[in-house]
Amino acid sequence: MDTVSPMEHLKQQPAEDATSADSQPSTALIRSRLLVLQDEWDALPAGSNAKDQLSIMLEMGYGHIELEEQTEAWNIAWQAFELACEQQLWDQAVEACDILFQSEQSQALPALGQGIWLSVTFPVDPSLSVMMLEHLINETPDDADGAAVAAATACYIVDLRTKDKEREKLSFFTNQMLGKVARRHSQVETQAAFQAWIERLELNAPSEFLGRLRQVIEVLVQDDWWFNRDTLRDSLPEDA
Repeated sequence: MDTVSPMEHLKQQPAEDATSADSQPSTALIRSRLLVLQDEWDALPAGSNAKDQLSIMLEMGYGHIELEEQTEAWNIAWQAFELACEQQLWDQAVEACDILFQSEQSQALPALGQGIWLSVTFPVDPSLSVMMLEHLINETPDDADGAAVAAATACYIVDLRTKDKEREKLSFFTNQMLGKVARRHSQVETQAAFQAWIERLELNAPSEFLGRLRQVIEVLVQDDWWFNRDTLRDSLPEDA
């Protein structure tokens, strides 16, 4: 699994060799930041705002991922997921699923499936939706259609939920993602071949590829759903 962490105060990927000279300052910085976050957590007053709690919990979870402390990452992300769902804070719930997936524990794939479901169903930050769908692409064999469905969904969400500079930036990324999937899936190299591939897989028909995405999610989650989807659908805002 590819590790992606939004710990913006560090902005660096985990080093490949944890004993290298370059990795030592990074590891020290992350551990120092985790200590600061723990102090912030301990200082939170009783009944503090859920968003404040989740901000700390999620950053700690990503920190543990950076340090390859997978069990610790899972434990804190699970707490964050439960709190986010209770408070209907879906962006944070998706981030928690991202950490749960990256922790590579036994329920990592159900976490990915549920994070994708939430990020497609609810009008969350589109960059989170794209991130979760990119995880699915990376987990899918080259010759399977699931990656194409995920990439098409990412393009569709960006088109629906963004505008102006955000749309320009994310559209470029998702279009590149779709082109990369086309090359690995069917060795597509020309525009004509790309268009034919799109039509053959019905990636220009949202009703088709979204239905197939639901099937992929069911395979990831199996019967291990952590929430009632019907209840959550009923809570959707009317304009979602």
